[in-house]
Amino acid sequence: MGILESLARSLAQSKSGIYTVRRKYQSDQVSAVYGRAFLSETEESLKKVSDEVVVCTKCRLCETRTKAVPGEGSSAARVIFVGEAPGEQEDLQGRPFVGAAGKLLTELLASVGLRRGDVFITNIVKCRPPKNRPPRKDETYACKPYLERQVSMIGPHVICPMGNSAIHSLLDSEKSVTELHGIPLEIGKVTYFPMYHPAAALYTAQLRRVLEEDFKKLRALLDSQAL
Repeated sequence: MGILESLARSLAQSKSGIYTVRRKYQSDQVSAVYGRAFLSETEESLKKVSDEVVVCTKCRLCETRTKAVPGEGSSAARVIFVGEAPGEQEDLQGRPFVGAAGKLLTELLASVGLRRGDVFITNIVKCRPPKNRPPRKDETYACKPYLERQVSMIGPHVICPMGNSAIHSLLDSEKSVTELHGIPLEIGKVTYFPMYHPAAALYTAQLRRVLEEDFKKLRALLDSQAL
């Protein structure tokens, strides 16, 4: 059976086509019609999640936020970056990683030939905690289904939890970023690649070099998966 026939059958077997048709079908061999239909459906589903996030009242963070920050990026992203929570600028603009840490993230992506539009960027909680404190367990628990839906819709090859809060939430591990950064961890069909949060490098200069090296490892990982 050819790839077009496989795609058509998978779409017919799923109500949405989002969960059963993985990104491997999004190749140059698939017709432009099928490609546009897939991306349009995924984008529409991601927008639905975003629409729910901006009016969410599932935890106390809704009481102090200015704007919720659902996340942004490519609906066909091979890699998703997950930080801790929105900061001051993110809370004001409703976009992830637009402050100083976001500028550094953009530079790190560019250093390995990636743009923000190539990846998907979000956080484990979608609203800013007061005074930028770490998210509490009940807040993370309330928000996690949004992230899980985004991951399911995009179907990334790699997820990069950045910082301890994201690592503890996504990997269900108490190990620190110091122990896990730069180490690929295969869980199911997804590779987790823990990293320091870019904000850490703003306070500890030597961590920028560590992040640069980890981004080179990430690039090599993505290239090896494309073979």
